[in-house]
Amino acid sequence: MIQNHQWFIDAINEKKKVRVRFYSIADNGVLDRVCAPMDYGPGSETADGLNRYWLWDYTSHTDTHILGLAPQEIVDLQVLGEVFSPSDFGVTPWPWSIPRAWASPP
Repeated sequence: MIQNHQWFIDAINEKKKVRVRFYSIADNGVLDRVCAPMDYGPGSETADGLNRYWLWDYTSHTDTHILGLAPQEIVDLQVLGEVFSPSDFGVTPWPWSIPRAWASPP
């Protein structure tokens, strides 16, 4: 887990965006992104079963905006004052590891 793990969990429940700095292997450097925190857990996107920080990357240029970061990839995480709407994701919620009171997208 990262040092600011509880902040991440609080941001999920309060629907607050986060600024995450992480090491990108593909870019061979540290990237800075504003994201919506989605979950912390193994997720269904990877087969290794490791817990990851799952985020919705608003600036992604790929087909998926979902970013799954292992704790060791995260350099820093800060909670922002900006609120997000889970309906922004446009994805069907998976079985969340972290309980929350989010309504299902329309």
